[in-house]
Amino acid sequence: MDWTRGCTIGQGSSATVSLATSRHSGDKFAVKSAEMSHSEFLQREQKIFSVLSSPHIVSYMGHDITSENNKLVYNLLMEYVPGGTIIDAIRSRGGQVDESIIRNYTRGMVKGLDYLHSLGLVHCDIKGRNILVGEDGPKIADFGCARWANPAGASVATIGGTPMFMAPEVARGEEQGFACDVWALGCTIIEMATGGSAPWPNAADAVTVLYQIAYCNELPEIPGFLSDQAKHFLERCLRRDPTERWTASQLLKHSFLGEEEEEKVLINFSSSTKQVQGSTSFSPTSILDQDVWNSFGESENSGSLDQNPSFENSSDDQRIRRLSLFSGDPKWSWDDKTWIAVRGNDCDESNSIEDDAEAVGS
Repeated sequence: MDWTRGCTIGQGSSATVSLATSRHSGDKFAVKSAEMSHSEFLQREQKIFSVLSSPHIVSYMGHDITSENNKLVYNLLMEYVPGGTIIDAIRSRGGQVDESIIRNYTRGMVKGLDYLHSLGLVHCDIKGRNILVGEDGPKIADFGCARWANPAGASVATIGGTPMFMAPEVARGEEQGFACDVWALGCTIIEMATGGSAPWPNAADAVTVLYQIAYCNELPEIPGFLSDQAKHFLERCLRRDPTERWTASQLLKHSFLGEEEEEKVLINFSSSTKQVQGSTSFSPTSILDQDVWNSFGESENSGSLDQNPSFENSSDDQRIRRLSLFSGDPKWSWDDKTWIAVRGNDCDESNSIEDDAEAVGS
C-alpha cells in the first residue's frame, strides 16, 4: 500500500502511532511504527493481529517496512478509529453517564473477548484506554501483550499488562489465562462508571497496589449507585479465584447485558464518535511489558530491551518490588499530569510529517 505518514496521534515506550493517508484512495488509517532494530515486539503483535477479524476488534490492514530519516522502520497498519477511547467518550459526557451506556459498551467488549477467547487468545491488557469507540460500537485494540493460551486456558508465556488491571493470579506471577481478561473487564466497567477513576484509587505506589491485588483478600470497590444487575455482573467478573469467574460466553447471557435490540440508548455509536473527536486521551506511564517476569524488561525511556535480574528465584515480596521498578518511576495518582497524551486536537491532517507515530498500547 502506498501511503503518507501524517501527524502523531499516540506514543508509547517503544513505538508511536501516526495518522496515515492512502495515496491511492485518500482513506485514513493508523500506523503503529518502531525502528526495525527494536521491532520484535511489533512483529509479534502483527502475527497475532493478522489472524483476527471481528467487528468488535480494530481491523488489521497489513504491514510494511519503510526507510525514514536513514533508518528502517517497521509499520503495522490498522483501522483508524476517530472516536477515541471509551474513557474519552465517558469524559466527553462529563464523567457521568447513564448505566444503559455502560451496558452497551460492556456488551461490545464482552463480545470481543468471547471472540478472542474462542480462538485461544488472551488479550492480557484490557482497560478503558485499550477500547476504542467506532461508529458501530466499541472495538478492542492493542495486542502488544496478547498471547496464545495453552489448552487449559492459562497463558504459557510471560506475564504482562497494566498493574491496576491485573488479576490476583497475574500479580502473583502464576498464570495469565482467559479469566484475567474477565477480571480486567470488571475493573474497566468500574473505570467507566466512575468517569475514569482507578479501580484501586487508594494505592500509593506500585508495590502497594501489586501486593494489595496479589495477597490481600480485597476486591475493587463496586460503585453503590449501580443497579443490582450491574453489581451482580461485576461480582461474577471480580472473583479472586480465577476458576470461579464467569467466562465471556457466560457473561453474554447475563441479564445485565439484556437484549441488544431492546436498547434505546447509544445504539448509534457515531454520536459518541463525533463528540470525542479532537479530545485528548492518555496512557499510563507505568506498564508491564511482555518479559517483565523473565530476565528482560522494556525500558520506558529508551524503548530498548535492558537486562535485569531474573525473578524466577525471588521471593514474592522481592518480585513485586522489582516489578514496581519497571517503566521508570511509577506514578499512581491517576492525575492527568502522570499520563502521556496520545490523541490531541492539534493534529493537522493536511500536513505530512516524517516522524514516527500513533497510539501505543499500554
